[in-house]
Amino acid sequence: QVQLVESGGGLAQPGGSLRLSCAASGFTFSHYAMSWARQAPGKGLEWVSGIYSDGSDTYYADSVKGRFTISRDNAKNTIYLQMNDLKPEDTAVYYCNVWITPHESYWGQGTQVTVSS
Repeated sequence: QVQLVESGGGLAQPGGSLRLSCAASGFTFSHYAMSWARQAPGKGLEWVSGIYSDGSDTYYADSVKGRFTISRDNAKNTIYLQMNDLKPEDTAVYYCNVWITPHESYWGQGTQVTVSS
């Protein structure tokens, strides 16, 4: 029953902004850390950002630090990724994920972000 549904992707110009959302269901959302990862064309999966279960701490890949902000609203079972100052190299499919157990992870279907002029 665990489901993660990303939304908010689209086309942005360099320097622009997008806000991604991931709606979660099927587990006690507030008990788990959540993450965003992305896969760019021709690249492997890259971890982007993580957030502690209660939102008290956040973590970012060096490539996005200072530009992206992860947040969560536990009342809405949703995490967000605010992406500012977008660059062409941010073009990727963005996924949210959660590890329910050390042997069981769940991923959304992804949302496409394209940064191009």
